[in-house]
Amino acid sequence: MDFAAATVIPVNGESTEDVLVDKDGRIYTGLLDGRIVRVSDEGRVIETIGRCPGRPLGLEFYGDDELVVCASDAGLLAMSIADGTVRTLADKAFDAPIIACNNAAVAADGTVYFSDSSRRFPIPEWRRDIVEQTRTGRLLRLNTDGTVDELLGGLHFANGVALAADESFVTVAESGGCQVRRVWFTGPHAGTSEVFLADLDFYPDNSSTGSDGLIWIALASRKVAALDVVQRMPALLRSTVLQLPKFVQPAPARTVGTIAVNEAGEIVHSYDGEIDGFQMLTGVRERDGVLYFGSLHESSVVVMAR
Repeated sequence: MDFAAATVIPVNGESTEDVLVDKDGRIYTGLLDGRIVRVSDEGRVIETIGRCPGRPLGLEFYGDDELVVCASDAGLLAMSIADGTVRTLADKAFDAPIIACNNAAVAADGTVYFSDSSRRFPIPEWRRDIVEQTRTGRLLRLNTDGTVDELLGGLHFANGVALAADESFVTVAESGGCQVRRVWFTGPHAGTSEVFLADLDFYPDNSSTGSDGLIWIALASRKVAALDVVQRMPALLRSTVLQLPKFVQPAPARTVGTIAVNEAGEIVHSYDGEIDGFQMLTGVRERDGVLYFGSLHESSVVVMAR
């Protein structure tokens, strides 16, 4: 299916990388300047919740009165919805700074699963990490006692994180590898990991669990043939490409998408195409049959009935 029914809603700020939706249909998103804003009444009302250090990316509700904010180079934060107060949940893992905190999922008991996209490059240098294929991304877990565990390492730009509706497993997208991995918590495969989705035609980005129980995955761009060629080059040549002006480097396609996947890894819903005035779809939420999208590049969010 395409995005013919999509409505673009301007937001007073740049780069709405992720979106979060409350029970009243109000949309929360983080902006390039550090603000977290709440959008309602079809964009006619935009409130600033607070401002965080670092670059806010993934957002999640954290109990009834806080948001979890993945703040790129500032780490994993919590922000009060009432007054914007910010506290740090985790800015280090194993005595090393978390420099690319990207997306998260929160369990019923308050455990937070989150991605650290790269141990070498912060999020603004995402192109470099994917081209150089550092494979230093991680899936981390913040336990309720404040300790941090690593569930998976060696990921090719770790990105979207989502929990199964019954919390039997967690998934993490590898944007650079065009695949999604899964870590099992219960059942006969508990404690093991596997590829959940492989060989996607798009680069997977943020993900979330919908009110329909499905895992929704943002597809930022259709695969770019030029990037595949660059990734197969020797390391020295890949570094040379990165020295070229950005306008001649491989760039995201205008075709974006989103998919909804069940626990068996079967695609239940699929949308792709172009959205006029909206490129690089990086965040997706489903709530009560409505889809909401965010973008790393745009100053707007998108709303569309499913």
